[in-house]
Amino acid sequence: MTGSADAAGRGGLRLIKPGQLSSATAQTSGMIRSAAISGDLTGATSLWMGRTELPAGVTSGDHHHGASETGIYVVSGRPVFSFRDPASGEVARLEASPGDYIWVPPWVPHREENPSSDEPAVIVIARSTQEAIIVNVDRL
Repeated sequence: MTGSADAAGRGGLRLIKPGQLSSATAQTSGMIRSAAISGDLTGATSLWMGRTELPAGVTSGDHHHGASETGIYVVSGRPVFSFRDPASGEVARLEASPGDYIWVPPWVPHREENPSSDEPAVIVIARSTQEAIIVNVDRL
């Protein structure tokens, strides 16, 4: 068997092809989020996973992910992750490269920036909840 929705219903593995990702998920301005693994798409009960693209020269809106922990893997591009450092109160920046991982704790407002003028940044996101919790905020 090669994997199917039928197998998922019986507790089997599920293969999700790039063309099966869904844009019917919570969004933040500037970013293009697509869900791959979620309660709606696969029946996941405690995990959400997807892909986000940040076009060249774009900065996302400020947001957080509620009680969800978020793990990010940088596939391509050189995205920058900005957040307010709780120790200093200043906005801190993490400059990432392909192959890097970022951990975002629950409730921490942040934004993604793509300083490149010609290359999109692509990241894979995993969350500790079955759905993509997105809370857009006015500022970090």
